[in-house]
Amino acid sequence: MMKLVLQPTTAFTLEDQRQMTRAANYFAWQSRLVVRQLGQRVIEVGCGIGNFTGLLLDRELVVALDREEACVEALRRRYPNRPNLQALVCDAGTADFRGLARFRPDSMVCVNVLEHIEDDARALSEMASVLMPGGVLVLLVPAFPALYGPIDRNLGHYRRYRRAGLVALAERAGLEIRELHYVNSVGLLGWWVNAHVLRRQAQSDAQIAVFDRFVVPVISRLESAMHPPFGQSLLAVLRRPAA
Repeated sequence: MMKLVLQPTTAFTLEDQRQMTRAANYFAWQSRLVVRQLGQRVIEVGCGIGNFTGLLLDRELVVALDREEACVEALRRRYPNRPNLQALVCDAGTADFRGLARFRPDSMVCVNVLEHIEDDARALSEMASVLMPGGVLVLLVPAFPALYGPIDRNLGHYRRYRRAGLVALAERAGLEIRELHYVNSVGLLGWWVNAHVLRRQAQSDAQIAVFDRFVVPVISRLESAMHPPFGQSLLAVLRRPAA
């Protein structure tokens, strides 16, 4: 079964991102995991065309960022006349990112984006520097380097993450671990088969549809009751220490 990369910032076209919205159950599952962790002043790193952004517009402020100008323009057209939404072209891997501290964010979300950034340690440090003391950063990243295959490479992934490696990155950025666990245990097997047996170069629409319709409703309920010991992704909730 396939992992869906819902908020890409590099290798996808706008049409690729629109296609991801068809996986409604998977998107809803990931959204439930993330939204509950966020506060009222949110920075979204890697907003794409705004699939996730729309779920945040009941907040006091949403600052939606993407490195691709076409994505930011599409998001602005999608959500016009929203006084609580700032949509900006910005790259988390650059020093300019620190200027976002002016928005005084109490939370930040980065869903399936960190793996697209070559210098992830610097990017995470920049994110931490922008957060208000006591603020949280929610990450969702692909797990297990052994799963890395042609699809990862074609999606523009530099890496997949080990739990220990993510802990080390967080500590280096001065962030505390509030929550860290695997997500999507069933998807791990499917991704391994696609990467190392079938050697797929791209995600299969049929495979995505079956996974979303029949597997996600079951596995999401099971994993809400107990976190699995392995999974296709890692969810991390990190906190900047209070001053």
